[in-house]
Amino acid sequence: MAREYIPGKMEYHIRVKPGEVARYVLLPGDPARAELMAKRFDEAKEIAFNREFRTFTGKVGGTPISVTSTGIGCPSAAIAVEELAKCGADTFIRVGTAGAVSPKVKTGELVIANAAVREEGTSPQYVPLGYPAVANLEVTNALIEAGRRLSVKHHVGPSVSKDSFYSEEPERAPLAEESAQRWKVWQRARVLATEMECSTIYTLCGINGWRGGGVLAIIGPIGKIVDPHAGIDKAIDVAIEAVKILAKR
Repeated sequence: MAREYIPGKMEYHIRVKPGEVARYVLLPGDPARAELMAKRFDEAKEIAFNREFRTFTGKVGGTPISVTSTGIGCPSAAIAVEELAKCGADTFIRVGTAGAVSPKVKTGELVIANAAVREEGTSPQYVPLGYPAVANLEVTNALIEAGRRLSVKHHVGPSVSKDSFYSEEPERAPLAEESAQRWKVWQRARVLATEMECSTIYTLCGINGWRGGGVLAIIGPIGKIVDPHAGIDKAIDVAIEAVKILAKR
């Protein structure tokens, strides 16, 4: 049952009160994956579960940490980040799945997204498209260091955030040729992966002085899911290790 909303005391969508989340928040899409991540915390406690937003708070290596699921796409991710920030969070790490855009990126490997193409409609509601969606350098470096410490195969580079999951299948679109050509453009531009949240998370963090980063588990090439669970555990491990690294700096 969803936590009852108390006006003026908690955030409307995530149903979390100030002080109930840590500075560091992991952002999966799936509420079930939020629970999976929380099982790796010490002293984990479920705070709230409303709509797609499920929040747990605990500790890793003595450092307070939270996880909140955002659902799918930039609109709900923006809601989660804005409301979490009102509750005390300032460092956000997107931990989710992605499709490989670059042929060099294989299923089961990770992409640490240091920037994101803003091919979605949410972030322009905040700032014009000329503003770059760039991950925080400290968070990105911590994710890279975590990947090296854990000997996890990872790539570092940009992702493209989109609004339509099935736009990866150009033949479904009336402008099939144009859609297929767009993916070729991103490949030539050395974009590594495609997902549906990073650009808005990075943009919101940039304009507000928060820190954002992302580690993505590759579950297949564009338009094909090879293994829906590939790399997920490794991505979670890297994100948690990155929080430990950040906490010591």
